[in-house]
Amino acid sequence: MRVTILEKSDLAARLIIEGISPPLANTLRRISLSEVPVMAIDDIVIYENSSVLHDEILALRLGLIPLKTDLDSYNLPEKCTCKSELGCSLCRVVLTLNVEAKGGVRTVYSGDLVSENPNIVPVSDKIPIVKLAPGQRIMLEAYAKLGRGKDHAKWQPVSACNYRYKPIVNIDYARCDGCGKCADICPKRVFAKEGDKIVVVREMDCILCTDCVRVCGIKPPPIQISWDDSTFIFYIESTGSLPVDRIIFEALKIYEEKFTEFMELLKGLRE
Repeated sequence: MRVTILEKSDLAARLIIEGISPPLANTLRRISLSEVPVMAIDDIVIYENSSVLHDEILALRLGLIPLKTDLDSYNLPEKCTCKSELGCSLCRVVLTLNVEAKGGVRTVYSGDLVSENPNIVPVSDKIPIVKLAPGQRIMLEAYAKLGRGKDHAKWQPVSACNYRYKPIVNIDYARCDGCGKCADICPKRVFAKEGDKIVVVREMDCILCTDCVRVCGIKPPPIQISWDDSTFIFYIESTGSLPVDRIIFEALKIYEEKFTEFMELLKGLRE
């Protein structure tokens, strides 16, 4: 397997993975979506809520706020020795919200949540939660825990995770008349006209729609669109809970653990 990084930032990455099969590519995608753990608010103790939102709706909105996650300092609740419903300092973080509208209408934002751990905070301070009319107040404690996306979407570490085959675009210049129809119709601007010649300028952006083949007036078309079924272009975008490279490494680690467990089971059956 060979990996080539095309683009990368803290929140998103586009890379080429060569030498793998479609089932393995889909396994990595599904693990990234549903198995890599992140922090999210799971339990809430509401002391006062005079806002227009019912307690359940307020709790739902708080649970969907993505939180920055420290995987090295906290245990998954099922793996923690405390076995407590609300957890302990090794498996949960307490965030408090105590806001009152005094001088007029006030919008409560995610930045109003105060965490006991400065490293476990909302990824953005500007996520609106609710508007309070004068005199209304919210006072609560929220307990954030590690969880997995397969249990609830609030624990998904990625907002996008997809892959596609690496495209292969070929032009038979001996038969191409350079009319430029393919360059005009291509939604991704894969082709460009240089003088009397059509050239491929953005092969990696091809989405295999084959509009260029259908619009060509020459039969059979001199343009051939195909793909490499052992090479994939991956795109992964983090919610901000974890850096995108940490999500990839954790997904590979979980895959290795699952593979090892499966082989041990097979070994036990054979014995």
